[in-house]
Amino acid sequence: MSSGLDLALDHGQRAIGAAVAAFCRDRCGDEVARRAAIRFPRALWKDLAGLGVLAIATPEGDGGALELVAAHEALGHVAFPGPLVATHLAAQLVPERERRGLAAGEMIACVAEGTLLPWAPLADVFVALDGERAWLARPPHSLAQLETIGGEPFARGELVQATELDGAPRAFALAEIALAAHLAALGHALVERACEHARTRRQFGQTIGEFQAVSHPLADCAIRLSASATLARVAAFAWDFGEANVFAAASAARLSAGESALAAAMTAHQVFGAIGVTLEGPIFHLSRRVRQLAAHAPALDGARARVLAAIGDAT
Repeated sequence: MSSGLDLALDHGQRAIGAAVAAFCRDRCGDEVARRAAIRFPRALWKDLAGLGVLAIATPEGDGGALELVAAHEALGHVAFPGPLVATHLAAQLVPERERRGLAAGEMIACVAEGTLLPWAPLADVFVALDGERAWLARPPHSLAQLETIGGEPFARGELVQATELDGAPRAFALAEIALAAHLAALGHALVERACEHARTRRQFGQTIGEFQAVSHPLADCAIRLSASATLARVAAFAWDFGEANVFAAASAARLSAGESALAAAMTAHQVFGAIGVTLEGPIFHLSRRVRQLAAHAPALDGARARVLAAIGDAT
């Protein structure tokens, strides 16, 4: 890959990001994100699909990984609810009927490795992962529903593998790129709110942002998140142009974004203090989403294995 790679989004990609950002401002405010932890907003999900976001990088949609990154830089900023990453992953793999249903927002995807089944109570399409392989699967006869950090509907059960699906590694890479962009944007939203609080909250006759113990950690978070967002764009470029390093690039971006977003959540909570951990507070709906996505993501173990393998090959 050229060292002079231009990672600025082009006009069409910026237009996608702007359209999704405008949609989120109009339809997905803080209260929507908070309520989504109690009940999944299906109407909002279908309206997002109507914008073409769930169809990006599929035969039914336009664009590729860079367009997906542009969309997730806006979606992550508002903690948009729903199985976004699982939908992108599944849409790369499943047959046409299921793919069209996912792209239209009419079907919900459960993508799982092992017995922990995200979104299984609401899912119509099930994809079972096993290392670098994926299968179209059937749900178990009974599901033991679970409570989660982010309020998302998880269950415990064993998927029944039916038909092996082609293209799993490339689909994993796209999912990791989307998740990296989403987490970096979520982290930026937390830092922005913490900075605004630091500019207005006063202690000992001055704003708390004037204390280095507050401002420096926020600056460190902003730098780390910007680096993670850049890595997501690098990986998206590699995916779109078929670069050989796409798998390591995508995994590195996602792992970087996960660590950066978690650090941002911790720092933001330190800045806000007790009000930051209340359900109705200004950041809890963002930080709980960060912890949910960073703790459980498709192909997590495979991502780490690919990064370690790439490091080993380079040394």
